[in-house]
Amino acid sequence: MVSTRVRLALTASLLVLLPAPMLSAAPETDTNKRLDAFMDVFERVRVDYVDKVDDKKLIEGAINGMLASLDPHSSYLDAKDFANMKQVTDGEYGGLGLTVSTEEGAVKVVAPTDDTPAARAGMKSGDFITRLDGELLYGTTLTEAVDKMRGVPGTTVKLTVIREGAPKPLEFTLKREIIKIKPVKWEVKGDVGIIRIASFSKQTGPATKAAITGIEKQLGPKLAGFVVDLRSNPGGLLDQSIEVSDAFLDHGEIVSQRGRTKNDIERYYAKGDDLSGGKPVVVLIDEGSASAAEIVAGALQDQRRALVIGQRSFGKGSVQTLLPLTEDTALRLTTARYYTPSGRSVQENGIEPDITVPQLSDPLAADAARPRLREADLKRHLINEVKGTDKLIEADDKPDPRFADTPETLKKKGVTDYQMTYAVKLIERLAPAAATPVQTAAR
Repeated sequence: MVSTRVRLALTASLLVLLPAPMLSAAPETDTNKRLDAFMDVFERVRVDYVDKVDDKKLIEGAINGMLASLDPHSSYLDAKDFANMKQVTDGEYGGLGLTVSTEEGAVKVVAPTDDTPAARAGMKSGDFITRLDGELLYGTTLTEAVDKMRGVPGTTVKLTVIREGAPKPLEFTLKREIIKIKPVKWEVKGDVGIIRIASFSKQTGPATKAAITGIEKQLGPKLAGFVVDLRSNPGGLLDQSIEVSDAFLDHGEIVSQRGRTKNDIERYYAKGDDLSGGKPVVVLIDEGSASAAEIVAGALQDQRRALVIGQRSFGKGSVQTLLPLTEDTALRLTTARYYTPSGRSVQENGIEPDITVPQLSDPLAADAARPRLREADLKRHLINEVKGTDKLIEADDKPDPRFADTPETLKKKGVTDYQMTYAVKLIERLAPAAATPVQTAAR
């Protein structure tokens, strides 16, 4: 008997067939006693609870409680959750353009999607949504929260948000629309190609390759290099993060994932040519860069193919496997940790940038004292078994004096994105010296 598993970096990934797992943990007699106790509680609730309770609700509640005791990313997907997940990974769904999670009963924004109502309104990673149209959200399930935010395109919803560092709750009135995720956008600034990767859905790998081709066609021999913007990218499909990394590498390991046993290891390697032609590459990350985004940043950093700048990433270094239970329900279970080519575990630590660059054009984001939510702050997060965050590349943590400025002076100069300006200038500085571009770009 076999079951279909889908390897995930955040939501889903590679389709594989594996034997159904065997149940073995505590001695059989102890397990039976605990199962008897569970059934006793179940029957007592059915018979004696003050209101009649639906059996399905009790069983699903027990399943959710069991998975919640493991880690923040293992969960049971009912029919609605399963359908929502497939819509997101397919790259099109209806709503406001928010990736959200629940934390201690509160709804937290993982990241707003580019070019959506939420992003245009200015919502940010780490925002806590407390009310929808005045109705308190605290204590609702993730499915209930998502259902409330979705609706008929053109209708509006009012969100009340608590943001760290803001003196009072913020309010956003958003108009629902059909969200067609464009995971990759590109543009040129001067002689630099900028590739913005917002998520890792099924189209991300091919779209990144198309972006490289488009930039090379537009700039021709003037092309100085590439900026890969992974800021506030919550992750997504593992195979797409591998494909994106492969587009900038011509050899070497990209990522490995390791399960419970020493022999349970899978390694992924670069297969094709470096489509960017060895041009200098700078990768932008921040505390909202998670999972699949961290795989790309870690691979290019460890292979000395790119300079990583910005701020330390989120630190989600675990792999989830999707185990279908029925045609429309599934179990999302953490089954492995992933490691960068040098053997670093991203779990808890995240990716440390080679050059720390705060977002000085945003006073709130630049505030060093502002709390930043990361994986290590989540309850029951997996422990990093490989301690330390040593980097292979010497970091320059002192801001370049040419870009050391204040939000006020940057605003007067028309600089709205300090980190991107820094990245573009860095490519321009690297390009003239790139006699051997593959190596020089990351040293």
